[in-house]
Amino acid sequence: MAVTMADIAHLRKMSGAGMMDCKNALEEAGNDFDKAMEIIRKKGQAVAAKRSDREASEGCVLAADKGDFAAIVALKCETDFVAKNEEFIALTKSILAAAIDKKPAALAELLATPLSDDRAIEEHITDRIGVTGEKMELGFYEYVTGASTISYIHPGNKLATIVAFNQAIEYQVARDVAMQVAAMNPVSVTQEEVPQNVINTELEIARDKARQAGKPENLIDRIAEGALQKFYKESTLLQQEFVKDSKLTIQQYLQKQDKALTATTFKRVSLNVE
Repeated sequence: MAVTMADIAHLRKMSGAGMMDCKNALEEAGNDFDKAMEIIRKKGQAVAAKRSDREASEGCVLAADKGDFAAIVALKCETDFVAKNEEFIALTKSILAAAIDKKPAALAELLATPLSDDRAIEEHITDRIGVTGEKMELGFYEYVTGASTISYIHPGNKLATIVAFNQAIEYQVARDVAMQVAAMNPVSVTQEEVPQNVINTELEIARDKARQAGKPENLIDRIAEGALQKFYKESTLLQQEFVKDSKLTIQQYLQKQDKALTATTFKRVSLNVE
């Protein structure tokens, strides 16, 4: 039986593959749609193996929140052209929806999560590789939990943030904090949470600068400690100046809403070069 345009259109709708790929798969499968789908999927696996050493530096970063849980996913690819493709974005949205629904504990668990057709997310990504011919991977999966949560997606789908709070919070206040995380890229919520290796690096940089400036050796440590305090103000979320009102820190902004209100954790994922 000859392959018709209606057959090709039907397979394209099923698979998302290109017209010639669908035509060739149907011809090879003798118009058996299940076999044709398997051919297209095997092509995706073959392309994935061939391009495994390529760099996937573009992609789509999306985030969502639901009550006490918020998540970010980043589906990565090789080119911005594919990253902006509607079907690529739709797949990213499906992965995010599965994350919000199932709340997996790790990226590997998310990859194994089935979508509506009962096939794992990892299989859907491989299928998409066959369609585009580009390397793809689920580059990031991050989540937070708290009494309340918020998500923010920066225009362009290259940067997203999620933040958790210790109690209920007004939407705009929460969104402002999520946008602060996007804009100012803090290293932690509080200075107590800054990793020791980061502290050591900042102190050493400050000591080197002081010595190069000819400062007396007996003042070096004091100067370095002052530089560290400045680092805390610039790089820890609660001590940062609020980007919408520099007279307030984020902690002060939150406490204007409620004295007990605070952010407890955040995640930030960006594909931009920073």
